[in-house]
Amino acid sequence: MAKKYFINTYGCQMNVHESEKLAGILADKGYEECEGEEEADIIVFNTCCIRDTAERRALGNIGVTKARKKENPDLIIAVVGCMPQQEGAAENIKERFPYVDIVLGTRNISMLADEIDKVVASRNAEKKRSDKKYRCFSRTLPEDYLDIDEHTPALRTSFPNAWVNIIYGCNNFCSYCIVPYVRGRELSRNINSVLDEVKRCVNAGYKEITLLGQNVNSYGNDLDSDVNFARLLHEIDKIDGKFRVRFMTSHPKDLTEAVMDEMAASNKICRNLHLPIQAGSDKVLADMNRRYDTARYLGLIDGLRSRMPDIGITTDIMVGFPTETEKDFEDTLEIVRKVRYSNAFTFIYSPRKGTPAAEMEQIPYAVKQARISRLIALQNSITKEISDTYTGGLYEVLCEDIAPKYGQKVCGRTDSGRLVTFDGTKEDIGRFFNVRITQSKSASLFGTKEGEIE
Repeated sequence: MAKKYFINTYGCQMNVHESEKLAGILADKGYEECEGEEEADIIVFNTCCIRDTAERRALGNIGVTKARKKENPDLIIAVVGCMPQQEGAAENIKERFPYVDIVLGTRNISMLADEIDKVVASRNAEKKRSDKKYRCFSRTLPEDYLDIDEHTPALRTSFPNAWVNIIYGCNNFCSYCIVPYVRGRELSRNINSVLDEVKRCVNAGYKEITLLGQNVNSYGNDLDSDVNFARLLHEIDKIDGKFRVRFMTSHPKDLTEAVMDEMAASNKICRNLHLPIQAGSDKVLADMNRRYDTARYLGLIDGLRSRMPDIGITTDIMVGFPTETEKDFEDTLEIVRKVRYSNAFTFIYSPRKGTPAAEMEQIPYAVKQARISRLIALQNSITKEISDTYTGGLYEVLCEDIAPKYGQKVCGRTDSGRLVTFDGTKEDIGRFFNVRITQSKSASLFGTKEGEIE
């Protein structure tokens, strides 16, 4: 009887894709996925530490597994990803959760199979727990990391979307962000390797390819060639087949005219861009070490919309950065009014140990909470106004899934990234339809099918 695995995934799309790799490793070892932790022979926590809430949630759930380990001493528990990569975190995990068997950092998840073998061998030899080896790898990254990763299997779980990493790590060192410390410096994949993976996904029937990186616009900067992100998009656009391309995340300081031109000229790259502003105050942006100002950012918005008037633009906005004054926050609200984002992912700043911003004097939480409430109210009103403009229009929609809240309905996205719910069945997933929008409701759109697009 096959052993079973359960993976808990926290954080960004990069972690979602890395969980697909973890699943591929486990499948290669003969494990099968199960629906809940209670059935599992191995539980993997793929962690995030970008925000305090994600870290606390992961730690709480790791704590719950203590009871499961008592019930089933043969259970293997692994903690991997960003959280263990922080300085001293592996030791803290080992001390706080002595029943955890495996700890791996961000660029060593490919070693999961070997670590499982060590745990099993250790148990078979009846060694004491104190003799077991806990692993958390330092920020010194293995030189052959990309070669190893190219051969790490992935069990894709996001059909009709396929995640494709193009660059790992980050060189930006924003003053609030721990990503460069836990994911290392930028490493771009070979362009032919990326193109081959995209072709394999398209040939396997995937209809949407999402290119991933902490900063996709930096792709190629570390390669000794003329390869860059614009060229990668150009080459992907040549691949035969009916499919879409999205990418995230873009850093405003690195978004080029060439990338915007490729987006506008392509019939595969979606008219949809996630472009984090983080703050609308030039002073706060400088304190964040974002390396652009609002004039540069608004110039990019103008450049995008002059080329693609129907583009959907989303963003990230942080509220309560330590140096943010009420005037700075008002500047952020003004940027939101000017840009009119389709949607905004808003969050309250939380200090991350080891970053410069964590050493600054912090703003009271009540102030942060009041500000983010005002921001959310403003963005919700803009999103609703934009949604209303879709009513009556006919849009190409890729059916992505069964609509979770509505019976006998499915959901998918327009080219510009807007979620649409319409009549359909699971057989429609992965197919393109013309959908007439009949109703808008806040961020959601509802419509009826008017034919399939081959």
